[in-house]
Order: sequence, then C-alpha cells, then structure tokens
Amino acid sequence: MALGALGAIPSVSRNSSLVWSLLTAALVLVGWQLGLALYARGSKRRLDVVIALRTQHYLQACAQLSVLCYWGWYWRPVYDQFPLIVAQLVFAYAFDMLLTWSRRDRYVLGFGPFPIIFAINLFLWFQPQWFVLQLLTIAVGFTAKEFIRWERDGRRVHIFNPSSLPLALCSLVLILTSTTHHTLGQEISTTLDIPPAIGLWIFLVALPGQYVFGIALMTMSAVVTLFIFGQAYLAVTGTYFFIDSYIPAAVFLGMHLLFTDPSTSPRTDLGRLIFGVLYALSVAGLYSILGAIGAPTFYDKLLAVPLLNLMVQTLDRIAESRVLGRLVPVTGMQGLTPRRRNVVYMATWVMSFLLINASEGVGDVRASRGVPLWQLACEQDRTRGCDVLGTILTQHCVEGSPWACNELGILTAKNLSSSGLSVSDSFRRACDLGSTVGCHNTRLPVVFDQSWQRDSPGAADYLILLQGEENGGIGNSENPTVMFDRACAAGWTAACENGSEP
Repeated sequence: MALGALGAIPSVSRNSSLVWSLLTAALVLVGWQLGLALYARGSKRRLDVVIALRTQHYLQACAQLSVLCYWGWYWRPVYDQFPLIVAQLVFAYAFDMLLTWSRRDRYVLGFGPFPIIFAINLFLWFQPQWFVLQLLTIAVGFTAKEFIRWERDGRRVHIFNPSSLPLALCSLVLILTSTTHHTLGQEISTTLDIPPAIGLWIFLVALPGQYVFGIALMTMSAVVTLFIFGQAYLAVTGTYFFIDSYIPAAVFLGMHLLFTDPSTSPRTDLGRLIFGVLYALSVAGLYSILGAIGAPTFYDKLLAVPLLNLMVQTLDRIAESRVLGRLVPVTGMQGLTPRRRNVVYMATWVMSFLLINASEGVGDVRASRGVPLWQLACEQDRTRGCDVLGTILTQHCVEGSPWACNELGILTAKNLSSSGLSVSDSFRRACDLGSTVGCHNTRLPVVFDQSWQRDSPGAADYLILLQGEENGGIGNSENPTVMFDRACAAGWTAACENGSEP
C-alpha cells in the first residue's frame, strides 16, 4: 500500500510510466503476500519478525546517505531522486520479507536494505519511464543474496555483495544492448566531481566504518595503486588516464562504499590488501576495454566486484600459504592484536590520503582540466588525446553547447575521433542550437581537408563548458563578464581576448 501511495507525490504523479511502475510493483507484492498468507494458514506456519540492528548496516547507510546529501546540494537532481529512493526502500523491505518468509518462518528486521539501496543509487538510476527496471535490479540483488551462498568459516553465507552483483549484471546487460541512454549513469559519474572537496568528504564519512570493520587496507591499497598507476601513465604519455584526473570521484567512491562490504571480502590482512590492488587494476583495465569497444566507460567501477567476491576464499588461502603466510602489510606487526594492527593501517591510510589529496589525486585536476587540456593533447598527438576530446565534446554537445557540436563535427570529419556523433549530425545540431558557422558547415561536403568554419564559445556555451570547475562551476550566472572571466582563468584563451562577445 505504501508503495502505491508514493505514486500520489506530485513529482512522481506527473510521470504516468513511473506511476504504473509503482502500482505494478505494489500489486505484485500484494498478490505475493496474499498467496503466502493463504499458504501459511493452510500449512499452519507462523511467520515471525525478529529485530536485529547490525552496526555494519546502519554505519554504512549513514556514510552513503551523507554522500547523497552533499552531492545533492550541488546537483539538485539527487534531491529529486529521494522520493524514488524511498520507494525503492519500501519495495526492498517488502520483497526481502516475502522472499524470506517463502523459505523460512522468521524474518530478521533491521537496516539491511538501506546500504543496498543507497549503494545502487550512488552509481545508477534508470530514467523515470524505465523505473520498473530499477526495482527489478533490486529484486535480483536480494534474490542472489538469498539463494547464492557458500560455506565460509563454518557458516553458510552469501557470496556476492548484494548491491554490487545487481549493478554488475545490469551494467553488462546495458552494455550488450546499447541501452545506457535509459539510465542516468553517465550523468551520475560526471556530476560526482562537482561538489568541492568531494574526495575529502567521502574519505571522512567512510572512516568510522573502516575502523569498526577493519577494511581500511582494502581502500588504501586500491587508492594508492590507482594513484601510482595514474602518475606513471601521466609521466609516460603526458595525459591523464581518466581524462582529467588520477582517480575520478565516482571511482574513489566505489573504493570506499561499494566493494568494501566486510561480509564479502577477505578475512586476512594480506588478502584484503591484494583484494584492493586487484580492484584498482580491474578499474583501469575495464576503463581501457570499454573505451576501446565504444562502450560507456563509467561501468569500469561496477563490473569486476562480483568476480572479486568469488576470489575471496582463494585470496585468504594464498595469504595463509607458506610462501606468503609470514608476510604482513606493515613490518614488525606480527605480535599485535588485529585491532591494534587496524589502528596502524588506519594511521597509514590517513597519511597516504593526505599526500594524495595534496597532489590533487582525487577528482578533477583543477589547474588544467576539461576541453583546453585535451585540445592541447590532441594538437600534440598525445595518447588518446583526440579520442578523449571527442568524448568530452559529445557530452557538451548533448548538453546544448552549439560550439561543442561544431568542434565535434570538425574533429570527426578529420578522422581524429570516432567517439561522438556523426559529422552531419554534429553540424546539424550546432545549427539547430543557433550556430551560424554550424549552419555553414552543414552545406559543405564531408572531405578530410575541407576548410571548416569555427568560432569561439559564447556565454551560453561557457554556461555548459564550465560546469564542475573549481568552486562548483559558474552555476546559472547570467552575467557574461563573470562567465568570460571564469573561462579565462580556466584556460580558455578565447575568453581572455577583448573581442570575445557573449
């Protein structure tokens, strides 16, 4: 009933597809409940509820909720999503309860669904008209948690992180069917970089959970590995591996609040260290593979976690083997208790993060980010320079920048990038958005050495191009002077010229 009632919220009721998704889910759950009640009465089963508030659930949920709130302060669609997050929580509790009662007589009521739902919403939303698939994703996670289990440390426990498995499976389906446009996955990944000091925020809110559950080693090894990889890549190629950062904010978030579930991670210290290193390497590898096949690269942080979950017992056995059994991540700690070792790991992680953060290791590199950086990289023929420039221009073109559409058309026409729209579509969209040179270029034949016309970005372009810059971007300022000053400071030389006009 509560799920159906959420359809009456004004922000929800305006979308008929969204309302029907909620009503359909409510009817399915009510039908399941009635069938289960009749069966229980006939078989004289007594269905009970036992309350158990587990620290790992509410501690993780508080960290995730704080990230959602901080992110939403700078990107308001997050707050618009909150009614749908509530709907997902209601669905999750009802589905989990009915699934449990269908197999056992006792349901353990606690905060368990909260970290699962929050984790899913930190990385992937379906468009409102496809919200039923968001609910299906949740159902897959709880079903896998209930049925896919193994023996571990004398107990029968679930194998997969209940949020990571459905995210990975959903990502795989979206990639194979080329239906990412039904989601806001790309927007989520991009806008997580907008809040200032987002890396510091994620680091701080995750610390309590890392201390209580001893998982700091996993996060530390993952972050340090990817940062060192990014530094080495920049030294060799002259460009950043992740467009304009060593570790994107969304990836950093995954290293803190996605793959670190203590129930599905290694038990040994060395196993957890290896687990973190493997996650970092998997993110880098998947980013390269997805980019090479033309798939959205934001799935890089989501696909590998279930495979790593399958490896945890093997990693523990390797850590306890004769060859590696005596190795401890910090020298001279063999005689310390697990809690004291964890304190040392926490201190090491805090110092490591402070050094990485001081080096602008997390999120956008403010001094040289975005289009100007990659225009230079493309002109100098640096590794992936033109391809990445095409990706960025495509995003800004879709967001409504006529200048970006025209530049994308020229870049594609010169065979320097194949990551964006077609040449004709790019010029046509530039023309439709009001670009005079874009309209001119639509009338020219697509020839490699054609003299395409270009212009400089205008005020409307900078309103899009500068989103996410330092101090939260330019927001919705209508003052062209402010826009051009900010653009000039961000490396747009055309904005520094006296002849630039809004």
